[in-house]
Amino acid sequence: MQILIGFEQDIPFPKPANPKFTFIDLFAGIGGFRIAMQRNQGECVFSSEWDKMAQRTYYANFGEIPFGDITKPETKQWIPDQFDILCGGFPCQPFSIAGVSKKNSLGRKHGFEDEKQGNLFFHIAEIIETHRPKAFFLENVKNLVSHDKGNTFKVIKETLIDLGYSFHFKVLNGKNFVPQNRERTFMVGFDKKVFKGEEKFEFPVMPELTKTVKDILEPKVDKKYTLTDHLWKYLQDYSKKHKEKGNGFGFGLVDLNGTTRTMSARYYKDGSEILIPQGKNKNPRRLSIREAANLQGYPEHFIIDAVSMNQGYKQFGNSVVVPLIEAIGENIVNTLETKRKK
Repeated sequence: MQILIGFEQDIPFPKPANPKFTFIDLFAGIGGFRIAMQRNQGECVFSSEWDKMAQRTYYANFGEIPFGDITKPETKQWIPDQFDILCGGFPCQPFSIAGVSKKNSLGRKHGFEDEKQGNLFFHIAEIIETHRPKAFFLENVKNLVSHDKGNTFKVIKETLIDLGYSFHFKVLNGKNFVPQNRERTFMVGFDKKVFKGEEKFEFPVMPELTKTVKDILEPKVDKKYTLTDHLWKYLQDYSKKHKEKGNGFGFGLVDLNGTTRTMSARYYKDGSEILIPQGKNKNPRRLSIREAANLQGYPEHFIIDAVSMNQGYKQFGNSVVVPLIEAIGENIVNTLETKRKK
C-alpha cells in the first residue's frame, strides 16, 4: 500500500512542484532511481519494492511505502494507466557472475530458468506491453550481456524490440561520478509508435572523476567500524592462503587518493572488499553507513538510520550510483522534450 506523510515539508525528497514527466519506480530498493529522476523534474506515480527493510528507508525519504510484490495482479492493478518512463533496476543475482557460480555450485538454476528472480524481467515486459510508456530505463549487472553465451541478453533485447520499442544499451562505470569501480549494463528504449525509431538518444559522455576516496569519508567515525583483531587476522590469513595458490582473492585496502572496488550487498559481513586504512598501529575499518551512501552518490540529507547498520550496508550495496542514473535520465528526458516540441 502507498501511504503519504501528512506534511509535505517533512519529506526529505518531495515530488517536484512542476514536473516535466511521470515515471514508475519498479524494484525501487531505497530510491536511487527516484532521486535521480526527480532531479530531472520527474514525478513518481507508482513505486514497487517487496523488501520490508528497503520499504522503511524509502518511506523515510519519500513519504511513501512502495507497493509490494510486482509479480502479483493485485499490485499491478495500482499502476496508473499512463506514465512516460518505466524505470527499474531488476534483481541482479540470476545474471551476475557471483550469482551464477553460487547457484551452479548448489545445483540450482539461474537466468530465465530461475523462476522466482530471472523471470521478473517478463513482468517488466508485461507492464510495458499493457501501459505503453514512451520510454523504459533499465539497469542490471555488467555480466548480463555475456550471461549464458549472450542468450539471456538476446532474449531481453528481442522481447523489448518485439513490443515495438527501440533498444539502446551500454556498459557504464560509476567511477566516472564517484570513487568506486562499479560497472553496470544500462538499457533504454523508446516507443516506435511515438518516435518512429528516429529518436536522437545517446548515452552521456562520461566526465573525468574529480573525487577520490578521501573526499567521501567522514571526518570522524565511531570505533565500531574498526575491525576486531580476530576479523583482521582472519582476512589477512585468508588473503595469504589464496595468494599462495595463485588466486587473487583477498581484502581490498583502499588507496585514499584512488577509487574502491565494487561495494556489494554482502559488505555487512566483513567489509573486506573496501577497507579504510587507519595507520600502522591500528586495524583498518569498514566504511560508515554515511560513507557507503556517499560512495553511491546519495545526497547528504538522505536518511540512512531508518534501519539497522547491517540492513543499511545491504541497501547501499544493492543500490545504484545516483549521479550516473541522473545523467542517463537527463538524456532520456531531453529526448522526450525534443519530441514534444516538434
